[in-house]
Amino acid sequence: MLRPVIVVGAGGFGREVLDVLEAINKQSARGQFDILGVVDDNPSSLSRARLGHRGYKHLGRLADWLEKGTATLYVTAIGNPVVRKAISNLIESETSLEPITVVHPSAVIGSEVYFGKGTVVCAGVNVSTNVSVGGHVHLNPGAIIGHDTTLCDFVSVNPGAIVSGDVTVEKESLIGAGAIVLQGLTIGAGSTVGAGAVVTRDVGEGDIVKGVPAR
Repeated sequence: MLRPVIVVGAGGFGREVLDVLEAINKQSARGQFDILGVVDDNPSSLSRARLGHRGYKHLGRLADWLEKGTATLYVTAIGNPVVRKAISNLIESETSLEPITVVHPSAVIGSEVYFGKGTVVCAGVNVSTNVSVGGHVHLNPGAIIGHDTTLCDFVSVNPGAIVSGDVTVEKESLIGAGAIVLQGLTIGAGSTVGAGAVVTRDVGEGDIVKGVPAR
């Protein structure tokens, strides 16, 4: 039996999550998920059009969907870690909806890897050995996660970023597209590493760093 699932977020990452779900379904003749559509409080007209072009429904506002009490799985497809946390916590505090972890079949996953609930692993991601990934983490296309690394809850690693071995990325942090975090460092909670930055030393809680080397 196909498991019903909704995607929360109608923007670009929402459509990337739909790609992941579709790819998983193609792995077997019967598929795994019945993709009901997308929930979003205020999708742009362009997002609506792009969803419609792919044959997906906008199911309305999140509060309205939760009020229906429909038993579904869900994935929160919001790029901003803080907003993603708020939405996911709201869903889990008010309903029995279950967050699911989805991993694109083209991702390369090493040994002894743990993924928390609600995490999304996109196409082309490479996760090495002995990596712990928390809940509701986003690993965007082409991201590389080195050995013995810990990514805490609600972390985002944007496209093409490289997190080297034995790194700790604390909760609600964002690693920008194409950024590099060198081995053995800690990225503090709620921090942001700018696109293309090269991080050579620890990043403090809530800090924003950019450049080469990142400052």
